Amino acid sequence: MLSDNVKKGIERAPHRTLLHALGLGNKEMGKPFIGIVNSFNEVVPGHIHLNSIAQAAKAGVWAGGGVPFEFNTIGVCDGIAMNHPGMKYSLPSRELIADSVEIMAQAHAFDGLVFIPNCDKIIPGMLMAAMRLNIPAIFVSGGPMLVGHVMSGDKSTIIDLNSIFTGVGKVVKGEISEAELAELEERACPGCGSCAGMFTANTMNCITEAMGMGLPGNGTIPAVDSRRIQLAREAGRQIMTLIEKNIRPRDIFTKSSLQNALAVDMALGGSTNSILHLMAIAHEAGHDFLLTRVNEISEHTPHLCKLSPAGVHHIEDLDIAGGIQAVMKELQELLDINALTVTGKTVGENIKGAHADGVIIRHINQPHSPTGGLAVLFGNLAPEGGVVKSAAVAPEMLRHKGPARVFESENDATKAIMKKTIQPGDVIIIRYEGPKGGPGMREMLTPTSLITGLGLAKEVALITDGRFSGATSGASIGHVSPEAASGGPIAAVREGDIINIDIPQHKLNIEISDEEMKKRLATIPEFIPRINTGYLKRYIDMVTSASTGAVFATEKDK
Repeated sequence: MLSDNVKKGIERAPHRTLLHALGLGNKEMGKPFIGIVNSFNEVVPGHIHLNSIAQAAKAGVWAGGGVPFEFNTIGVCDGIAMNHPGMKYSLPSRELIADSVEIMAQAHAFDGLVFIPNCDKIIPGMLMAAMRLNIPAIFVSGGPMLVGHVMSGDKSTIIDLNSIFTGVGKVVKGEISEAELAELEERACPGCGSCAGMFTANTMNCITEAMGMGLPGNGTIPAVDSRRIQLAREAGRQIMTLIEKNIRPRDIFTKSSLQNALAVDMALGGSTNSILHLMAIAHEAGHDFLLTRVNEISEHTPHLCKLSPAGVHHIEDLDIAGGIQAVMKELQELLDINALTVTGKTVGENIKGAHADGVIIRHINQPHSPTGGLAVLFGNLAPEGGVVKSAAVAPEMLRHKGPARVFESENDATKAIMKKTIQPGDVIIIRYEGPKGGPGMREMLTPTSLITGLGLAKEVALITDGRFSGATSGASIGHVSPEAASGGPIAAVREGDIINIDIPQHKLNIEISDEEMKKRLATIPEFIPRINTGYLKRYIDMVTSASTGAVFATEKDK
């Protein structure tokens, strides 16, 4: 056992005395040591209840014959961090989470790890750590939040966090009053859990289940459901089986299970951020993952679920309809059903009894569309790619041509939208918000939601080298690479340039000649970082392009 490094032999007597100080007796010294990686804090609604999940997981470890040791990671609430300097720290927190788990696991020689994430960057950060460490590991998320309800006349209307962001635009438009918005904000988020739609957190928790690193139900059982506690207890027991059988993360997360995860992501119409995170996880696992692979899988994977923000259903509905196992059952002909999972069984064995409802999870022969819900666009504006949630784009905006409205930051664009200076047909360009330029590649739910709230989602597109929230809908194209701060073509766009978007053909172009593009790029001044101190300064120095997952550079990457 790895933990023998801290408990076996006469030379470990000092180590054992410190372990005795924790209350451990001699009997515990002969058992596997399990790290319980809890991302609980009192800031993030998705994490406020995670202590109860941790207690259940620890009970499972004890029951399985192990000794649990709980420790914490940081966690940023993207909703609270949105649209102010705090959002610059969200994506960078992913790397810190991975590093901190590595430090704790290696320093204390844990034999296995139970990961308890729930929100956006925490899940991929922990998955990156699991692949990097490659010791037996299992994930159990805190589960999704329930939807909110508000009375509209004599009917109850379902709302979620995205309803509030779009509500701000409706106030600006004059469609609802500030008092009506205040009523919505009181009810949209009724309690603990990751926000209720197919946003980034829930996308990643569902993908974790699809790739085999979480037990069935990990992605969809609601946070307040007693089955969530049962799942956590079972995860604690199951880590002991994984240790006994020496099943490690890289045995589970193979190229086949990566493709399984991508296929499920396409069927769900998940967050665009999932591509960024899957690339980073694959990087840690030693797998090549080119953006072109996304379109290849999308071309052969039908879109089966339209969940908020693309549709009216939410994660609790997906759970009732059969959950991720039912989605995978519908996709089984497109998956590697022999892929191993943390159950110790294959995907095929896990999904044997699963059934889709045919409505929330459509049958494969009756999809919403024959291709997946995400697409990567390429062209002279995005030579290394840009990502769009095609499932949430109105049909009339799948192909769009219009004049560029250029902004050097999210804040500038938001002010212009609030002042109603954006016209139907415009293509908003927000640049210098990429990994280096932002820095931190901010999510931009505020401008996209304002566009929706103003009723312009079917007439205006938005393109950025930054990111979008999983709650974003409309023709919102992010992750444009190379970013402006690295001298990418998006830095050369001028006000009024015609931008040509063709999502079905995966094209994103600016209508200028190659010669003109070269001329413009040659005149762009060298980028001067906006922040020169602290962690973000180090982040700027180390982070790579969004087209490679915005991971930290290593000697191999240079």
